[in-house]
Amino acid sequence: MVSLSPTPTPLVSLCLLSFLAFCIPQCSSAVTKIGLGYRLISIQNGADGALLGTLQVKQSNNIYGPDIPLLRFYAKHESENRLRVHITDAKKQRWEVPYDLLPREQPPPPLKKKKKKNKYLRSVSEYSGSELVLTYTSDPFSFAVKRKSNGDTLFNSSSDDTDPFSSLVFKDQYLEISTKLPQDASLYGLGESSQTHGIKLYPNDPYTLYTTDIAAINVNADLYGSHPVYMDLRNEGGKAYAHGVLLLNSNGMDVFYTGTSLTYKVIGGVIDFYFFAGPSPLDVVDQYTSLIGRPAPMPYWAFGFHQCRWGYHNLSVIEDVVENYQKAKIPLDVIWTDDDHMDGKKDFTLNPVNYPRPKLLEFLERIHSIGMKYVVIVDPGIAVNTSYGVYQRGMANDVFIKHDGDPFLGQVWPGAVHFPDFLNPKTVSWWADEIHRFHDLVPVDGLWIDMNEVSNFCNGKCTIPEGRICPNGTGPGWICCLDCKNMTNTKWDDPPYKINASGIVAPVGYKTIATSAVHYNGVLEYDAHSLYGFSQSIATHKGLQGIEGKRPFILSRSTFVGSGKYVAHWTGDNQGTWENLRYSISTMLNFGIFGIPMVGSDICGFYPQPTEELCNRWIEVGAFYPFSRDHANYYSPRQELYQWESVAESARNALGMRYKLLPYLYTLNYEAHVSGAPIARPLFFSFPSFTESYGLSTQFLLGSSVMVSPVVEQGQTQVKALFPPGTWYNLFDMAHGVVSKDGSYVTLDAPLHVVNVHLYENAIVPMQQGGMVSKDARTTPFSLIVTFPAGAKEGEAKGNLFLDDDELPEMKIASGSSTYIDFHATIKDGTVRVWSQVEEGKFALDKGWVIESLNVLGLSGSKVVMGVALSHVNVSTTEQQLYGQGDDGESKAVMVGMNGLNIPVGKNFDISWKME
Repeated sequence: MVSLSPTPTPLVSLCLLSFLAFCIPQCSSAVTKIGLGYRLISIQNGADGALLGTLQVKQSNNIYGPDIPLLRFYAKHESENRLRVHITDAKKQRWEVPYDLLPREQPPPPLKKKKKKNKYLRSVSEYSGSELVLTYTSDPFSFAVKRKSNGDTLFNSSSDDTDPFSSLVFKDQYLEISTKLPQDASLYGLGESSQTHGIKLYPNDPYTLYTTDIAAINVNADLYGSHPVYMDLRNEGGKAYAHGVLLLNSNGMDVFYTGTSLTYKVIGGVIDFYFFAGPSPLDVVDQYTSLIGRPAPMPYWAFGFHQCRWGYHNLSVIEDVVENYQKAKIPLDVIWTDDDHMDGKKDFTLNPVNYPRPKLLEFLERIHSIGMKYVVIVDPGIAVNTSYGVYQRGMANDVFIKHDGDPFLGQVWPGAVHFPDFLNPKTVSWWADEIHRFHDLVPVDGLWIDMNEVSNFCNGKCTIPEGRICPNGTGPGWICCLDCKNMTNTKWDDPPYKINASGIVAPVGYKTIATSAVHYNGVLEYDAHSLYGFSQSIATHKGLQGIEGKRPFILSRSTFVGSGKYVAHWTGDNQGTWENLRYSISTMLNFGIFGIPMVGSDICGFYPQPTEELCNRWIEVGAFYPFSRDHANYYSPRQELYQWESVAESARNALGMRYKLLPYLYTLNYEAHVSGAPIARPLFFSFPSFTESYGLSTQFLLGSSVMVSPVVEQGQTQVKALFPPGTWYNLFDMAHGVVSKDGSYVTLDAPLHVVNVHLYENAIVPMQQGGMVSKDARTTPFSLIVTFPAGAKEGEAKGNLFLDDDELPEMKIASGSSTYIDFHATIKDGTVRVWSQVEEGKFALDKGWVIESLNVLGLSGSKVVMGVALSHVNVSTTEQQLYGQGDDGESKAVMVGMNGLNIPVGKNFDISWKME
C-alpha cells in the first residue's frame, strides 16, 4: 500500500534546480575529471595477513567539498574466494554499515599517528590469494583484481587520459571510484529498479540506489531496496566465468554503466568492496550469501497461494473470499488484510466494528483448523495519539527518531506519526513487546512490513496544525496536511552532489524522514536511510520468533544487503499492464542474485484493474513465483482469481501444478538456506556457457531443471521459447517434449489456459498430488519423475528432497525433525536403476510418507522385458512412446511408468529393470 501518484510531483522550481544540480555536472563529467587521485605513501603487512597502506591526496580541490588528505587502504583475502578492499579516512572514524547489524570482520581502527613514508615503493605490487590476486599501483594509486587461474582482470580502478572517469575521489560527502570492463561482459544486479531492458544491465541506463517509496511502475528509478552488488558473467573461448562485486555502503549513490566502464558516485560512508571469485553464477551467490547471511527458511505454507487486497472493509468480505476460492476449487493457503482491520489505521489495533475480535477469532479458528493462515500489515509510522497505548509506550521508552531533540514528525495513513529508531536496542525490545501484545489479541501467522523506506507523505520539518483535523477523512489519504517547512539549511539535507533520487533528482529528504534527523548514538538519517527496512526486518524477526519459538514469516517492501536472512520480498506497487508483467520476471531474478530468493510481484497488478486476458497470463507466471500472491488496490475493481471464469480455469491449471511441485519448491528453499542458491533463476545459472541465454528475461528456471516459458505479450497463443541444448519434457504432458540439439528457439502452442513448463534431462523431481491447501497436499503420496536424454543408451540423473517440521526456527538435517533424501538413477547396457540414499529417515517414516509412483522418461528400447525388482516384489509397469518437438519428428524414446509402489520415503530403496 502506498500513495497512488506514480511519481512525486515537485514544483517547477524544484525541477529546474534538479536540472541544474544534476544534469549539468553529469553532462560535463565525461570531460571534466575531479582531481588527480591519491598516491600510496606507505604499505605494510598486517598481523592477520592483510595489507595496510596510507594514501595521500595528490592535489586537493573543492568540487563537492574538500578532499580528505589521508586515507587508510586495507586489503585482505578473507577466504579463498573472497577479497576485501576497504578505504576510509586515515585519521577519523567514518560511517559504515553497523557491524552489529551486518556481522563481518572489522578492519583496524584509524591511525593514531601518521605513518612514515616508505622511501622505496614499487610502482606496481601484488597481493596474491588462492583464487584472486590484488595488484596496486602507487602513483596515482589504483588497484586491480585478477582471477588467478586465467589472469582475467575483474576490476581495474586505474584512470588515464582516455578514460571518461576520474581516479579515486574521496571527500566527506562525495566518493568516486570506477572500473574498466570488457565490452562483452554481461552484468546483473544493482537494484532495486524496474528494468525496461531486461535482467542485464544496459549501458547508459540510470542506476540509483536509495530506498524510496515510489511505485514500481517508475522504470529505471531507485525503488524500495538498495543492493549495490553486481554479478559479471563472461564467456572466454566457450567457457563461462562469473564473479561478484559488492560495494557495502548504505549512503545514496549513482552508478554509471557505459558498457566498458562502471563508476560509483556515493554521497558518504566508506569504500568497502568485496570481490567474489565464482567461477559459476551459483558459486557467486553462495560466496555472497556466506558473507551477508543465508536466506531465511520459510514455513511450508508460505509456498502456497496468497490472497490480499487493500479494501477488504470488514470480516465478512474476507470470509466470502475464502469461501469463493473453495467454491472455485482454486488452491488458497493464506488470506491477508491491509490496514482495513486496524482501528483508525493504527498499528497493532483492531477495528471493533468491522473486525470485531470475537468474530475474527472464530474465523481464524476455522481457517487454522484446515491449515490456512492469516497475515496482516504493519507500517513503521506510529500515530501521535495520547490515548493510543503503542504510542504511549513508545514515548515512555524514547524509541523514536529525533530532530532538534524532539521525535521527528511525519505523516502516513493514520495522520501525524513518529518513526521508531530500529538502530536503538530499546526500540527493538519495545517493538518485540508490541508484536507480542498484538499476537495475544490476534494470533496472526506472519507480518507484512510496508512503507519502510521510510515513506512520509510530507517534506521537511512539520507540526500538527491547530484548528483543523489532519487528515480530515476526505480525499486521498496520502496528501500532506501537516504544517511543514522545507529544510535545506544543512549539508545533510542539501548535499553538494545530487543523486538522481526518485528518477527526478529529488532532494534526499523528499517524502521521507529529513536526512538531518538523528538516530541512536548520533547516527544521521543521511547515512542510515537505506537501512531502515533492514533494521526493522531484524527487529520484527526477533519479535515474531520470540512469541512461540516458531519459524517467522515476514514480508518486507524495503530491503538492503542481508535482508534475505530475515524476510521475503514483493516488488511493490506495480501496474496491471503487460510491461509490468515482463518487468516482474527480471526483478524476481535479480532478487535471487541479491540473496532474497523468496520474492514475487502482485499478481494481475496492484492498479488499475487488469484485462481478463492479462490476468490469465499473469497467474500462469505468478503461480511459479517463489512467493505467489494476488494483491490489489483500494480503488481498483475486485480481481480475485475467481472473478473471471477464464482466469479461474488458468489458476486451477497453473496453481494445480505449483501445489504438485511444493516438495520440490520447499527443497529449493532448503538449498537456498544452506547455499544461497536462488529458487527462481536465469537460465544462465544452469547453462553458463550458453551465451544466447545471457540476456533472456522472459523465461526462468525453478531450481536447476524446471523451466517456465510463459506468454507475456498481449493476444499471443504461441510462445517462442529458447531451449538450451538437451531434452526437455513437458510437465503437463510428459509424453511430449523438446529435443534441442544445439540450443535454439522453438515455437510452442500456448492457448489461453496453457503455460509451458518443461523439465530438463538428467533430473529427478519429487512431486505430490496437490490439494486446495498445502497442509493437505503435503499428506498425499509422492511420485518421482526421472528424465534421461531422449533415447540415451547411457545416462545418469539426480535429485533430492528435504522434509522437516516447518514450524521449527532452524532448517537443518536433524534426527526426528527432518529427513533428507538423495535420489539417483542410471541407464547402462539396457539396465535402468533408480535408488535413494536417506539421511535421518525417522521424521519421514513417522509421517507415513510413501512413494506411490515412478515415471522414467527418455529410455531407449520399446518395453520392459524383465520384471521390476523391488524387495523381491514384482511391480506392473506401463510403457508410452514419447514425441519430441524440434527433432525429426520420430519417436525415439519411451516413458516407463509404475504405480502402486508404496515405498516408504524414509527408507533406502533400489529398483532396477531391463529394457528390450
